Amino acid sequence: MRIPHPIQYQGSKRNLAPVILKYFPEKIERIVEPFAGTGAVSVACASAGISKKYWLNDCNKPLSELLKLIISKPDEVSGYYEKLWNRQHSDSIAHYYKVRQEFNRTDNPKLFLYLLSRCVKGSVRYNSEGYFNQSPDKRRKGARPDNMRKNICGVSFLLKGKSVISSLNYKEMISGIKNRDLIYMDPPYQGVCRDKDSRYYSGIDYSEFSDFLSELNKKGAPYLISYDGKCGSKTYGSYLPDSLRLKRIELEAGRSSQATLLGKKDVTYESLYLSESLLKLIDIEPRNYRKQHYEQMTLLERKAAAYEKNMPEFIKEII
Repeated sequence: MRIPHPIQYQGSKRNLAPVILKYFPEKIERIVEPFAGTGAVSVACASAGISKKYWLNDCNKPLSELLKLIISKPDEVSGYYEKLWNRQHSDSIAHYYKVRQEFNRTDNPKLFLYLLSRCVKGSVRYNSEGYFNQSPDKRRKGARPDNMRKNICGVSFLLKGKSVISSLNYKEMISGIKNRDLIYMDPPYQGVCRDKDSRYYSGIDYSEFSDFLSELNKKGAPYLISYDGKCGSKTYGSYLPDSLRLKRIELEAGRSSQATLLGKKDVTYESLYLSESLLKLIDIEPRNYRKQHYEQMTLLERKAAAYEKNMPEFIKEII
């Protein structure tokens, strides 16, 4: 079963989701993503039938509002995108900038979908005044409306009636998190949030995030974190404190889009941290992931295949 993804988004864990999900328990009461982005991990979980409830949060309000609309009003969002997409053919670059200007004036999440589909490398960037300023990709015109509709309907089918969407500071979520939840975190990096708080523009505050994780440990809530990494000889971010008693492994993410454009062969590796409470719930030994050694039939694919057997035929055709 192909997992639907309507939103191109730099930093999305779409490609690594099958590896990350290997470390999820078989059944989970609720999955919580404080830094959900496009919700790639939750969508993959829903596709595999791992959980029936989801709490997706992101500080970028237009992005979280877009995800909410995709889930609750797929036809409306698909139709709006199709109209925007069809209007670009006489002068697609001028059209993009016109849509961008209107989005910065209104924060309309349906406009944001077109911009994300069309902007360079799916990379969300804002200027110092908080306005979206990424340029259009001149080599392509964004996802075709029929493909976009299929992906939107697929996500709606998987998450509708099961999800709560919010746009909070992640620290505000602590009171709503329960020890029966599984929390997956992929903290934001520079330029990915509209919040005027400078902490989000420079990445989350290390000590405040460590304190948040300490609170999760006190609750006994299991969690995973994609945090620091390296690319070639460069490292990004500091390791999380030893006092949190986390298990750290490295996942090969492949070459970045920037490295590919520059003809470089540097491979990116991302750290995945697993909490003590999570390690008690799974029966797999965490180990570093390298693509060439990865088994072809992943746990996610096996679960997705089983889930697909019970899916209505007309839904199979959509996604």
